[in-house]
Amino acid sequence: MTPNQHEQADLIVETFEMLGEWDEKYRFIIDLGRQMPPMDPADKTDATKVNGCLSSVWVVADSREVDGHTAIDFTADSDSAIVKGLVAILRMVYSGQTPQAIVSFDIDELFSKIDLGQHLSMGRRNGLSEMVRKIKSLAAEKAAA
Repeated sequence: MTPNQHEQADLIVETFEMLGEWDEKYRFIIDLGRQMPPMDPADKTDATKVNGCLSSVWVVADSREVDGHTAIDFTADSDSAIVKGLVAILRMVYSGQTPQAIVSFDIDELFSKIDLGQHLSMGRRNGLSEMVRKIKSLAAEKAAA
């Protein structure tokens, strides 16, 4: 069974607390991106591209039934190592959850706990917000379908 979002967020916070300086945390974020499953190149289209990101980012949502509920899984990719790692964090929190849980989860609280906003450029913060918006939009679409 997929851990719930709060459990995943707690694991991320604990990991960030164990790491030392931000250079270690950046390496961890990049490693998370490297561990993501590859995205089918055919899924990298204008429709799946996240607008508002300085880097190219693509996100695809697929739904499946789990115990009588719809769960949404996300596949994503980026041409930037750091951004790909940020997408990996979002996947850890959002994939496998119900559309309602995805839409209602306060990701900003997680970002605050790991002090992410203080260590990203304005452009990356804006792009991260757009990635979250896209994920929540896709979840809402799947819920309505």
